[in-house]
Amino acid sequence: MKILVTGGAGFIGSNLIRMLIQETEHSVLNLDALTYAGNLNSLSDRARHPRHQFIQTNICDSHSLDAVFADYQPNWIMHLAAESHEDRSIDSPDAFIQTNVVGTLNMLQSARRLYKSFTDSDKGVFRFLHISTDEVDE
Repeated sequence: MKILVTGGAGFIGSNLIRMLIQETEHSVLNLDALTYAGNLNSLSDRARHPRHQFIQTNICDSHSLDAVFADYQPNWIMHLAAESHEDRSIDSPDAFIQTNVVGTLNMLQSARRLYKSFTDSDKGVFRFLHISTDEVDE
């Protein structure tokens, strides 16, 4: 199985990827823009693992997402990428709207386009999971 994880260089995402690599046989594609919350050092112990791949991209870039989805063709998408920390939302609310709303919309649209290309059996396996913390503004 191929799993795409957004926000994989963040605290929750890196721990999720570490668990997936350690406890499953799944391949993991880690997408992260590496903004203030992303740190590839958090995955230094898994960075060169043969079932882990990293691509630096922003979920607000719909063309890049479509290319990644078409190339990787994940069975599961675990969408964790988000702007968080409420204090930051006061200083720069535009970034929150772009990532948390527009970026999530881009993820859903890319996933829908990919899903439409699948066979019926592939559609039965496909999952899109949106995972968030209590710090993501609503």
